[in-house]
Amino acid sequence: MADLIRLLPDHVANQIAAGEVVQRPASVVKELLENSVDSGATRIIVVVKDAGRTLVQVTDDGRGMSPADARASFERHATSKIREADDLSSLRTMGFRGEALASIAAIAQVELRTREHDEELGTRVLIEGSKVRIQEPMAGAVGTTIAVRSLFYNVPARRQFLKSDGVELKHVLEEFHRVALAHPEIAFQFVHNDQEEFHLPTGSERQRIVHLFGRKYDERLVPVEESTEFLQVGGFVGKPEFAKRSRGEQYFFVNHRYIRSNYLDHAVRKAYDELVSRENYPSWFLFLELDPAQIDINIHPTKTEIKFRDDRTIYAIVHAAVRRALGRFNIVPSLDFEPEPAILTTYDGSRTEAAPLAVPTWRPQDLGAFNAPPRKSAEGWQQLFDVNTPTSAPEVDLAPRIMPSRENEGMPGERPVFQLHGTYILAQLRSGFMVVDQQRAHERILYERNLKLLEKGAGLSQTELFPRHVELSTTDLALMEDVLPELRSLGFDLELFGGRTVQVNGMPAEAAEEDPTRLLEELLEQLKNERGTLRNERHHVLARSMARSTAIRPGRVLTTTEMHDLIDRLFACEMPYHTPAGKPTLITYGLDELNERFER
Repeated sequence: MADLIRLLPDHVANQIAAGEVVQRPASVVKELLENSVDSGATRIIVVVKDAGRTLVQVTDDGRGMSPADARASFERHATSKIREADDLSSLRTMGFRGEALASIAAIAQVELRTREHDEELGTRVLIEGSKVRIQEPMAGAVGTTIAVRSLFYNVPARRQFLKSDGVELKHVLEEFHRVALAHPEIAFQFVHNDQEEFHLPTGSERQRIVHLFGRKYDERLVPVEESTEFLQVGGFVGKPEFAKRSRGEQYFFVNHRYIRSNYLDHAVRKAYDELVSRENYPSWFLFLELDPAQIDINIHPTKTEIKFRDDRTIYAIVHAAVRRALGRFNIVPSLDFEPEPAILTTYDGSRTEAAPLAVPTWRPQDLGAFNAPPRKSAEGWQQLFDVNTPTSAPEVDLAPRIMPSRENEGMPGERPVFQLHGTYILAQLRSGFMVVDQQRAHERILYERNLKLLEKGAGLSQTELFPRHVELSTTDLALMEDVLPELRSLGFDLELFGGRTVQVNGMPAEAAEEDPTRLLEELLEQLKNERGTLRNERHHVLARSMARSTAIRPGRVLTTTEMHDLIDRLFACEMPYHTPAGKPTLITYGLDELNERFER
């Protein structure tokens, strides 16, 4: 019987390894940037064409490589970072596996130009599909330039899985942001399709954040600083009032390496308890420094996931650091933020004020379960339905407040409707009554309307008296340009004003009173989480996000006409009973249920 097991050829093994290291152009940008940082560079220039499909070029002024190192750098597991296994416990460099260049060279055309400081001539290496085509001396600047062209040229199936240029550029910019944020001591420049997107001078962490995300972030940040013998935490968190409805800028760095950690996410979100609602997300830029021996970074090919030896202690310190930062700046003034000796084990913040009383929700069937204390007199029972009567503790008033409509009351032939707590609409049915959530109902109506507008491209726009300007991050601007036709279909009248500024000439008719900055940011944040590539899928994301952002809010008092109109439009929808997210828009109660509750 013939032998079945054989060694793979090097070029096949490299293509398999490339599948782990290089998923898209952003992966190339990440690996090349990390190599430039490790080279000791003080200035790094990134040039990208067609979102990285055609070209990714990274130039640095680092130490450069000798001719032998330039050739060896493309071999698998060739690295200058480690010599033995024990070195893994003391790593402070960005890369160490020695697979990046070999993997990239297996699926692209790569040109390397490099020169050391003390050499007159440098080296040029040209590799295509893991095969060295040229290696020759050349004259050039000190440092290294690596140009990666025609990514996946020899793996067409992988190239077909790439998404639109807007989506791929978003991922490229995310990787650029992560490296640039971690190293404010390095100057960066980013050029896409011959247009400079970023020119970042050296500076502080705060200055780097503002340069990347815009001047508006300067007033949104609260500094965080906590130092113990075990861990140092620094950076910034966003003020609660600037939290977004979808995940915004949330960055963790451990020893200047970007990481993802649901565990640390929870520690920070917990610090925002009672400050930010659960459906909103604050921003944070947190830098953790600790002994490399306390972490394991070799658990994932992209090195964005790590393990901590003592994760419970790190959780406690991060949570306490963020909570103290919010308290120092009078965001949580009721907490005592004096350092505790046991900060490494637990965080014991004592309250100086009474905890806020929870406001219980009320439904009609819950009334029988409420055991009120016996009253001495039956006088004053009318106050249960009088919304203007003051109480000693209005925040815990359990009385059901039924608010009559403001006009057309008692008109013959009108279906009786009432508004409850400015949030729900009660309407009589033949067999009972119906409770409609006014916000969710309006969201369903707007969602289906927006889908039709996106298909027909005929959204009405209300012209602004004076055009307004919105400054976006480069990532948001690239994404907005990609979806500009859809935004115009919804009724936005937008034009590029220069730089990262967008001029708003008109807003959708139903969103004329909305803040254009907030609305555009919310729409783009939703699109950032888009996973589908089909046009219809993007339409659903935009229609749902637009509906969620412009639907009427709880607390708005509606007239009888408005309530009738809302109910009529809801039942004209194709799917009136649920929001686009699957939550109920209405609940019905039957007379049988009421009779049973009243024991009739």
